[in-house]
Amino acid sequence: MIFFQILLVCSVFFLVLTPLSFADLDSPRKQIKLGVSPEKVTCNEGFVLMLRPSGISACVKPLTAEKLEDKGWTTMIKKFVKSEKEIETVPASSMSVVNFYISDHDLNLAHNAVETVSANGLFEITVNGVPIDGPENMIETGFDTGRFFAKLELPDTINGVPLNQDDVVLIRYLDASDAAGEKRVLTKSVELTKTFAKVGTSGGGSRIGHEFIFRIYEPDANRDSRDEDKIPLSSFEYRGDGGIRTTLANPRFNANSGSLIETGPNTSTFEVKIKIPRELDGKPIHIGDKYEIRYIDRSTPSGTDEKVVFNGRIG
Repeated sequence: MIFFQILLVCSVFFLVLTPLSFADLDSPRKQIKLGVSPEKVTCNEGFVLMLRPSGISACVKPLTAEKLEDKGWTTMIKKFVKSEKEIETVPASSMSVVNFYISDHDLNLAHNAVETVSANGLFEITVNGVPIDGPENMIETGFDTGRFFAKLELPDTINGVPLNQDDVVLIRYLDASDAAGEKRVLTKSVELTKTFAKVGTSGGGSRIGHEFIFRIYEPDANRDSRDEDKIPLSSFEYRGDGGIRTTLANPRFNANSGSLIETGPNTSTFEVKIKIPRELDGKPIHIGDKYEIRYIDRSTPSGTDEKVVFNGRIG
């Protein structure tokens, strides 16, 4: 299998697709800059949140906390117990939606059903420090998974100012039902930037008349957490030597579907089987010809098309 990855100069909502670990938490100063109040700063495992008499927060070792209490500092969290819970975020569509997952088995009460849980009181969410409404509910990803999908609809403006690239969304999950009996907060910040996608092929992609799989990783098109989504073939432009220019919707490609279909719920990977024909729109295709397939993404934050290009050569 050959898989070509193309990253645009600016990445989509550039966030890592791995769970948040406590070692990844921002410093108190950065959390406050993102809109967290000093008394709600989240500390790494093994540290205690304290407030100076001036109101400035700090995360310190327990032994240091005891000494600082004698100097007038206020301890906000006596104990921090590591939690197995996590927030995982995925890129989403055009600065209007942020999709994310919460892993919390305490919410998994009906083990033989997919649960929908009210998100009321579970989240504090800000954009550039300004509070916004969170999701209404969370949907479990499957039977007894303890992993819940939530979709955050972002407003068009914050205090009358349109959302812009590099704006920051801060998600705070307020967990009051930890097995250890401790309240805790999970925090994840999301920086809004431009979209990206990965394009690749497998199986005979450069041979005339041979079927191959064309795939794209495109989180923007993943809009339904339960069912497979689709990207129309007309969103992919084929350009070849001799002035050939068409889309994959051209019947000469003999596609097995009118769309690229997501490989499963929430995979964000879309595939279709096609063939390179001997001619397109009356123009012949020759061995040695170069071609490219462009993905025309019309959902970018800038409102302009971003093109992800796959380059190939006819074998």
